[in-house]
Amino acid sequence: MSEGDEAISTIRVVLPQHLRALVGTAAEVPLQVPAPVTVRRSLDALEARYPALGGTIREHGTGKRRAFMRIFACEEDWSHESMDKELPSVVAEGKEPLIILGAIAGG
Repeated sequence: MSEGDEAISTIRVVLPQHLRALVGTAAEVPLQVPAPVTVRRSLDALEARYPALGGTIREHGTGKRRAFMRIFACEEDWSHESMDKELPSVVAEGKEPLIILGAIAGG
């Protein structure tokens, strides 16, 4: 790889129904993400492909995850991990999906 080249991974992202309906896509979306594959880079790629998702998963301006959105990788909740922490290799290789869920609150 020469200077300036970045490795690109194809990951799989699973979206909740309300976001699928917003952008008119299937439940699972393949995305090209530059290495290292992180939640931030994955969401950047998702929002670049579907601009209508801007502000739905992360706050406009701050980029922080919205309180009622959860992110899972390998059946583990990554919602409170650093958005720049590298995702597990099975996610980066597209073997396991990155899952975005809308959390439910109530009592």
